[in-house]
Amino acid sequence: MSEALVAKRYAEALFQLGNEKAALEKFVEEFRVVKEVFQTDTNLVTFLKHPRVNNEKKKQFIDEVFQGLDKDVVNTLKILVERHRVEFTPSIIDHLIQFRNDALGIAEAEVYSVRQLSDTELKELETSFAKRIGKKEVKLSNVVDPSIMGGIKLRMGNTIYDGSISGKLKRIERNIVTADK
Repeated sequence: MSEALVAKRYAEALFQLGNEKAALEKFVEEFRVVKEVFQTDTNLVTFLKHPRVNNEKKKQFIDEVFQGLDKDVVNTLKILVERHRVEFTPSIIDHLIQFRNDALGIAEAEVYSVRQLSDTELKELETSFAKRIGKKEVKLSNVVDPSIMGGIKLRMGNTIYDGSISGKLKRIERNIVTADK
């Protein structure tokens, strides 16, 4: 079974559990913390995947590292350790967030610009793109990228809205090259 399919199934179960317990937002926030820990501490994943460390020590370690988090969040991590699927954790969390966003009509995206955008500019972009794509809300994170020269480029999942100067120059170049043939 592919990693994406496995991650999606775990995420769907967590989504349903969060809805049943009316704790979905808490799950999402706590799993974001877990994802950050998994991405920043590579030794954690190495330890949790190590074949010579028994599962009981791994579970005890999870209890110590993630104490204070919701019991269901910690138990999910323990299940992933037992089933040797701990490396799927970040993907499961991404799918859980996507399920939550879809249910609430929220989209998340990155906006690339030459400089850091102000809060007002971000809010205006969020409002205009929410209307454009038919979502209740769009949450943007700003990525500074001097290579775009000016304008903005917005990436939402697999879709890119390119209003950057470098993007426009590339399109003009392609048009000139294809016109010459």
